[in-house]
Amino acid sequence: MVNKKLSKIINLMARKDQEMRKSEVFDPSVDIKNTGLLKKIIRQSGWPTTSLVGKKASNNAWLIAQHADCDLKFQKLCLKLIKKAVLPKNVDTKNVAYLTDRILVSLGKKQIYGTQFYKDEFGKLVPRPIKEIEALDKRRRNMNLGTFENYKKKMEKL
Repeated sequence: MVNKKLSKIINLMARKDQEMRKSEVFDPSVDIKNTGLLKKIIRQSGWPTTSLVGKKASNNAWLIAQHADCDLKFQKLCLKLIKKAVLPKNVDTKNVAYLTDRILVSLGKKQIYGTQFYKDEFGKLVPRPIKEIEALDKRRRNMNLGTFENYKKKMEKL
């Protein structure tokens, strides 16, 4: 049975995350606060799976973990928990791909799925280095991601 109270809390956290990211000012305190709240939720309830909080809140929990760059150790824990939840189809495999790449980039390594971009000196979004690019679309397909070319075009429009 879906925990509606927990869903509401997670969805509110994500709304604050997105409002801050769409505003003119990046406020790292939002990520720090959300990271702390998600840690507490995980300690009390485990990973917020779709069966626990519903699909939207589960994806929003991933979003908070994705933006928890202030705590790489915690991001790694979240990735482990998400991977375990994928087997019974309790999380979206795309979330595994995005968080995996985010962690690899934070560690200074090449990403696997091509999900992480940055703005170059001209303000253009370009992909961070990608491991074994010739097999990239196959890896993306395995995670239910579209082709890299389509994703890149979408990112370039942002």
